[in-house]
Amino acid sequence: MIIAVDGPAASGKGTLAAGLAAHYRLPHLDTGLLYRAVGLAVGDAVGTPQFEARAIAAARGLDAAHLTDLAQLTGDAASTLASQVAVIAEVRVALRQYQRDFAHQPGGAVIDGRDIGTVVCPDADVKLFIEADSKARMERRARQFELKGLVVDRYALYHQIEERDARDRANPYGGFYPAPDAHLLDTTRLDIEAALRAAVAIVDGVMAKKAKQ
Repeated sequence: MIIAVDGPAASGKGTLAAGLAAHYRLPHLDTGLLYRAVGLAVGDAVGTPQFEARAIAAARGLDAAHLTDLAQLTGDAASTLASQVAVIAEVRVALRQYQRDFAHQPGGAVIDGRDIGTVVCPDADVKLFIEADSKARMERRARQFELKGLVVDRYALYHQIEERDARDRANPYGGFYPAPDAHLLDTTRLDIEAALRAAVAIVDGVMAKKAKQ
């Protein structure tokens, strides 16, 4: 069973995908880590003529060993850099096969990101598109940082999320384009337990319907 989970930044898709993977005992890949790793690898080239070429080279050379430093990969700087390299078509092509191979391993997987249900796994058994308003997403991200002992400027964080949304809207592969057959789940007013229950109900319902066909 392949479960594709898409949605904008800080919508909760990663947490939900991890919860679904644990529930169904499937491997999980946060594809955002791939783009974050590429972004961090070329962060010193932002704004230079070499940025695009270096990002493509980094994407082509990426492997699992580049995904181990979660503290750095989940930082805000990595998030911003990820959105900058994600608009480069050749970067997406280079990372796409890695994602497809992971998703199509024996038994399936849960895979979350920005274009999983539309481009990476259009054949996924279940497609979820996670939504939440900007204020809710800002507050969730703020709490994540505060749990790490960081001081959070919520005003600045809110505008960072709004800027990320603007980049995604300008990117045809961004986080605002659900697959036509995706199931929408708005988590604005749901805590993680309620959101996970709703997601599991959707997956179970889809798979039960498929079993009858």
